[in-house]
Amino acid sequence: MVDRIEVTPRDFSLAGEYAALLAHASDAGGIVLFVGRVRPDDADNPVVALELEHYPAMTEQALHQLVAEARKRWTLEAVTVWHRVGRIAVGEQIVLVAVAAGHRDEAYQASRFLIDKLKTTAPFWKKEHRADGTCGWVEAKASDGRAASGWD
Repeated sequence: MVDRIEVTPRDFSLAGEYAALLAHASDAGGIVLFVGRVRPDDADNPVVALELEHYPAMTEQALHQLVAEARKRWTLEAVTVWHRVGRIAVGEQIVLVAVAAGHRDEAYQASRFLIDKLKTTAPFWKKEHRADGTCGWVEAKASDGRAASGWD
């Protein structure tokens, strides 16, 4: 049982993180890797970058609690949550949730739970930078709240 949580401005290597996960979960029957990327979101005035801020101790504690909750619900061999902070351009990776479990259903469910809850409960603050030079803080989406509440 190995958990890895990274909150950093550095990007991640998907191949490297997969290899690291396998090093601790070589018998896993199911591995799910979810990668979130920054997208433009609006054709008329697209997002060119997101800027993410966080309070390190609080954010890392929240992510550890989410992984602990996932472990209570499913039998997991290894979990990685990597979330970037700072300014991240469109097309770049922003988050990785990687889950290794004995069976695919556990890996899929735990991965979905982690990303749904991360988006709604982890203390990250996002600011969108748009093509016209404007920027503004991002409000929580109702669809993210509905997805997360389905796990309660």
